[in-house]
Amino acid sequence: MLKAQDWWRGSVTYQIYPRSFMDSNGDGIGDLKGITARLDHVASLGVDAIWLSPIFTSPMKDMGYDVSDYTDIDPSFGTMEDFDALIEKAHGLGLKVIIDQVISHASDQHEFFIESRSSRDNPKADWFVWANPKPDGTPPNNWQAIFGGPGWEWDARRKQYYLHNFLREQPDWNLHNPEVQDYLLGTMRFWLERGVDGFRLDTVNFYFHDKHLRDNPANFLPWGMDAFRPYDMQYCLFSKNQPENLAFVERIRALMDEFDARTTVGEVGDSHHSIELMGQYTSGKRLHMAYSFEMLGPNFSPDHFRSRIEEFFRKAPGGWPCWAFSNHDVPRHVGRWLPHAQDSAALAKQAAAMLLAFRGSICLYQGEELGQTDTDLQFHELTDPEGINFWPDHKGRDGCRTPMVWEASAPNAGFSQANATWLPVKPPQAARAVDTQGAPDSVLNFYRQMLALRKSEADLNEGAMTFLDLPDPILGFTRGEGLVCLYNLSADEAACDMAQTLAPLVSQGVTLEKDKITFGANGFVIARKTAA
Repeated sequence: MLKAQDWWRGSVTYQIYPRSFMDSNGDGIGDLKGITARLDHVASLGVDAIWLSPIFTSPMKDMGYDVSDYTDIDPSFGTMEDFDALIEKAHGLGLKVIIDQVISHASDQHEFFIESRSSRDNPKADWFVWANPKPDGTPPNNWQAIFGGPGWEWDARRKQYYLHNFLREQPDWNLHNPEVQDYLLGTMRFWLERGVDGFRLDTVNFYFHDKHLRDNPANFLPWGMDAFRPYDMQYCLFSKNQPENLAFVERIRALMDEFDARTTVGEVGDSHHSIELMGQYTSGKRLHMAYSFEMLGPNFSPDHFRSRIEEFFRKAPGGWPCWAFSNHDVPRHVGRWLPHAQDSAALAKQAAAMLLAFRGSICLYQGEELGQTDTDLQFHELTDPEGINFWPDHKGRDGCRTPMVWEASAPNAGFSQANATWLPVKPPQAARAVDTQGAPDSVLNFYRQMLALRKSEADLNEGAMTFLDLPDPILGFTRGEGLVCLYNLSADEAACDMAQTLAPLVSQGVTLEKDKITFGANGFVIARKTAA
């Protein structure tokens, strides 16, 4: 059994997007009191922890990922007292609390950036990344911003450019400056002393930039030149993934180790070396876990899932992954993978049975347990700068961020009493509300069943994972010495030979014969091996 210090290894974390979880005061925006009021639902699932997307003071240009005060709560979410009450309630329910820590960049309204941009010789002058223009006035290099346009913004007061990997309102900290590192670590200590159990580290491989500001080369991947944003047309060799990053991550780990039973999960995003980076960032005394992007895309094949998991544990035998199928930045997986299914509820259950049987830690995104789908939004309903900038070819992230649905017939499906909410609740989403899922065969009850199975079966937490050579579209693997997990990743009937006698623990649409298993569309079985 795992020691209490290592509770995170094999854990299941439930991601809460605070603006969209529950509104307690009728202003149309979710808040901390609302989260606290609904924590019983989260605890009833059987998860180990919650992850709160950013709740710090922010102008909300990027929905809290632009922080103007790292040690206070944004008024739209409540007060520090509300946060303390949330921590107390969560801990009382046996839930750990992980908060989003965004330290690669700040808001341009942060007091230190306001000071930094005021002159070239103030005490915070080099706390952000400043560079002179080229002789012709253009930016110092070709780095692009993720939300479109150059990664540099001209500032007339300093007559220099500052770096921003995201919005121009999100200037990058200069972590080459040790004082900046000390300041950011101090803000993390503040929350650890407040009782948080860990951090989800946003864009953890973006912390350092190349000091020489060398141009990024072109993206050599086939899809690079077909990308909808210029950022993806570059191989970001110099704008992120710098060696200094790992030394700073070790400083973060040293801070975490001063406290009992705390954890870190780093968002390691890269289109070229993501598995290798996940290994680097979780080896030795670095991060506890790396959050993977590998399963957040359209690929839904046995080979894809097998290759990602096998490659991680081959290349990073001492590291630890955190797998997810959905989050606040990508279309929900039920919609992404629906072409491989006949029925969305059957697909949602299969996805849960698969994800919650993987070796590693797991992250679920709010509403996933309802089989939720993306909301189809019109341009005037958008708030996400990515969607606004790249419409209509890319509609951004708002579709997966719409409010959680609690009671199908209540105003705004029970999320809020407001006349209008920050993003709308529409009928297709309301139809999947919590109060509609009381039937034993609902998606919600299946998630509870799978989470209970993961907790009760030691092999699903600690057992080795060995893949089976089975015909496409069947994915199969064993966990430990006792469990076999089989999935038909298609909308058509499929079958495979299986000499082992199995005793099903959970299944959907399967027929077990003497030497053969037949699967219906998105059929699966998790079974215990028995004597022949």
